[in-house]
Amino acid sequence: MASPCIDVCRYEEETGWCLGCGMTRKDKKVWKRDKDQRPAIRAALPGRLAALAAAGLPTGKAAKKAGKHAAR
Repeated sequence: MASPCIDVCRYEEETGWCLGCGMTRKDKKVWKRDKDQRPAIRAALPGRLAALAAAGLPTGKAAKKAGKHAAR
């Protein structure tokens, strides 16, 4: 299973979710070490990204274009 990371790696302060892919730093570490956890991590991401977008934050590739000021 390919990583959902899109090389944005900017994190929202309150949740710790990446604006690009929705993973936390801990998720990224687990992703590398435990392949059995990947489906659960991936399943959580659409909801996280939707919540970030609902809060008015750019997500996905738009977060990369928004630059360093995207995270609060």
